[in-house]
Amino acid sequence: MHVPDGFINAPVSAAAGLVAAGAVAAGLKGARKELDERTAPLAGLVAAFVFAVQMLNFPVAAGTSGHLLGGALAAILVGPWTGMLCIAVVLLMQGVLFADGGLTALGVNITVMGGVTVLVSYALFRGLVKALPRGRRSVTIASFVAALVSVPASAAAFTLIYAVGGTTDVPVGKVLAAMVGVHVLIGVGEALITTATVGAVIAVRPDLVYGARGLTAPLKLRVGGELVDAAPTAAPAAPPSTRKVWAAGVAAALVLAGFVSFYASASPDGLERVAADYGIDRTVEEHATADSPLADYGVKDITDARLSGGLAGTIGVGATLALGTGVFWATRRRRTTGEAVPEPRVKESV
Repeated sequence: MHVPDGFINAPVSAAAGLVAAGAVAAGLKGARKELDERTAPLAGLVAAFVFAVQMLNFPVAAGTSGHLLGGALAAILVGPWTGMLCIAVVLLMQGVLFADGGLTALGVNITVMGGVTVLVSYALFRGLVKALPRGRRSVTIASFVAALVSVPASAAAFTLIYAVGGTTDVPVGKVLAAMVGVHVLIGVGEALITTATVGAVIAVRPDLVYGARGLTAPLKLRVGGELVDAAPTAAPAAPPSTRKVWAAGVAAALVLAGFVSFYASASPDGLERVAADYGIDRTVEEHATADSPLADYGVKDITDARLSGGLAGTIGVGATLALGTGVFWATRRRRTTGEAVPEPRVKESV
């Protein structure tokens, strides 16, 4: 759902840019409270993984494809504020290096694909895990529903922005119905990917899933015929290393972007299909970095499509990982050295 240059007029694009800048600023402030010795090393990895999975367009209808937005996945794994920053990093790298998503529309994309998806999904996720019984299954159900709803919510947000600042005269009601309809289907794919990823991390390191912390029901012992809470065990002196999870995540992202992406659907995604059907794309402008050596996820002057796409995906994962890791370590360092906030002690999750 990357909005290109020319879809939204300059005043509304500028306003969306201000909204996005405010969201990023709030994300940096909020991330200082979320990032700890567990999430800080993994936040950059989450951004790189989202970048990789976004290259895997999957078919959802005849001649239409979809791809992960990633807001729900990032928010559940590393927290909503940090998750919002993850999506902003991904969109920045895609726009600058790969000519994917307009630079003048960067504020729109961050607002729609980052802000809306993260806020909607995480609010719904938290509400569901509080209402459902504590346990791994509740986290899985909440992840699925939150991811599913976040995608059509993002599509509706784009349509609202287009209704205010669109550059073509189109029937907004029909566009809204088409956008939400196709993105409900895309949301199913988003939900499956999000649930599978969150479930995989919970299976090996539940303490690394931000959204699942504190969900373990206390251990019960039967004393004198009555069930009572067992005494809490002492917290470990230091959390287990995240190196194995980090290495596995990087390897998975590289394989997905460098190899599996070659088999992704070549059909236009939901926004591209609706834009073509309703004439929204009549005013699309050439991307400012259309001559980038990595434009359109290929390496310039390499004629072999498989090699070109694989190298571009690998470079993208590495660049996103480097930028994301730098941003989150700097944010974490500012918290520990500048604010001197003590580390919260959180119960291990499911």
